[in-house]
Amino acid sequence: MQSLNAMLQALGWAKELSEDGLERVKAGIVVRNVPAGAFVCMKGEPVDHWMGVVEGLVKMACNRRTGKTTTFTGVPAGGWFGEGSLLKNEPRKYDVIALRDSKVAFMNRGTFQWLLDHSIPFNRFLIVQLNERLGQFIGMMEHERMLDVDARLARCLAALFNPVLYPGISRELQISQEEIGFLAGVSRQRVNRSLRKLEDAGLLRIDYGSITIVDLAGLRCFGE
Repeated sequence: MQSLNAMLQALGWAKELSEDGLERVKAGIVVRNVPAGAFVCMKGEPVDHWMGVVEGLVKMACNRRTGKTTTFTGVPAGGWFGEGSLLKNEPRKYDVIALRDSKVAFMNRGTFQWLLDHSIPFNRFLIVQLNERLGQFIGMMEHERMLDVDARLARCLAALFNPVLYPGISRELQISQEEIGFLAGVSRQRVNRSLRKLEDAGLLRIDYGSITIVDLAGLRCFGE
């Protein structure tokens, strides 16, 4: 079970702060429990916080009044999100929903701005984070247009093991097939078929309530 302290210790920029600076950052963060299915934040809301997943799994999605839903990506424990909207000071462009009971850290705008003004490592971190997220979304567009369901699901899983966006994540991911379906935008039954195919290819191992990645590089290029 990860704590906020452990999450911050995994971040290079946090290690570069002075003891007083780190305490200031911690004082500017509130950790909230978000039950499965609940909104972490909603499209159209004012953006007042930068957020990180301390425990659990959330998805970034867009839900239209017509009932159509598009999932952009999942964010597992260790991942931070929302810096783009905070930097642009615009209403949020997407919903974030907990796929399971989660603990989410909310860093207030004042603390985020203080880091921008006082920490070069934090600024470098943000540049890398934004660039990595941009590459992730460009890749998703390519995969959606050019790959079949099995390959898209493989990429969806591989994206959860991005070492830049989600540092320290274990190769064993506690995730249900229903949760994978929510992230990949396919039915649970279709997820099961795809996972079996990926397991037969030697890329992962399926266990009850979890998946262990055996060949991450192979998962990232499956179907090419």
